[in-house]
Amino acid sequence: MRVAVIGAGLMGHAIAYMLAAAGHPVALQDPSKETLATVPDRFARIAETLGDENDAIDRVCLFSNLAEAVEGAGMVIEAAPEKPGLKQALFAELDTLTGPDVILASNTSVIPITRISERVQAKSRVIGTHFWNPPHIVRLVEVIQTEHTNLNHVDAAIAILANAGMSPVHVKKDVPGFIGNRLQHALKREAIALVADGVCDAKTLDFVVREGFGARLGVLGPLEQSDMISVAMTLDIHEVLMPHLDNTAEAHPFLREKVAKGETGMPVGRGFADWTAEEAHEVRDRFARFMSARAAEIRSAKANKHKPA
Repeated sequence: MRVAVIGAGLMGHAIAYMLAAAGHPVALQDPSKETLATVPDRFARIAETLGDENDAIDRVCLFSNLAEAVEGAGMVIEAAPEKPGLKQALFAELDTLTGPDVILASNTSVIPITRISERVQAKSRVIGTHFWNPPHIVRLVEVIQTEHTNLNHVDAAIAILANAGMSPVHVKKDVPGFIGNRLQHALKREAIALVADGVCDAKTLDFVVREGFGARLGVLGPLEQSDMISVAMTLDIHEVLMPHLDNTAEAHPFLREKVAKGETGMPVGRGFADWTAEEAHEVRDRFARFMSARAAEIRSAKANKHKPA
């Protein structure tokens, strides 16, 4: 199937790479010709990271014109900036440029798909495909249906993504943030509240997550852990704990205050914590080492898969 990816930025180029590497002819569109010009080099870096032959670019055509990019596509994946109005306008245009059986998918990370598709006439073909950054390393994709979605399109998208080496999951209700970001930001809400209330400082909080329950999250999900220790014990804990967790109904005032004061994180030396240039470098380097190790695991799995029996 020919796939069109709209947006050649951080997410779009990597999504296009994964699909092209799986053998799909891909049209990658971006209004910026300067951005499109960087695609071959960025593909080469992904290929080097994954230990691939650098031939995915041979199956990709680059376009600045939207109509030309989507012509003949069986699936369109939008990876434009996270602006609701922009996405709505883009999907309204895609609705007129593509046939009624073409799957229209959005890579939004939090915006409900129903909201994005408000101006689309054929809403049954609109789904969400929320990739995680970077898609060639973090393979999860949340495939989101709306109340209007034809489930055949969900099944088709899941099959295409699985064939491209991704790990797609079916999200059965179109809720803001879907699954992953709701969990991630529920944790952040409580983390911000604990620091705001003076329970601990930000670096202590992050240490507790990394060295405590975070250490097992890669191999043991929260509900697996509850089933393992017993659901009854989880209930006992919740009876005591739940009334005391933060339930701020909007962005926490402490977070708003940080942004208003210009305390926006490592680049300026202060966010939830104070950062020297050396400390910030250590965190970035730690994350880079983790991602490199994950890439090495992917390369090893590929090599073992192709070993002769």
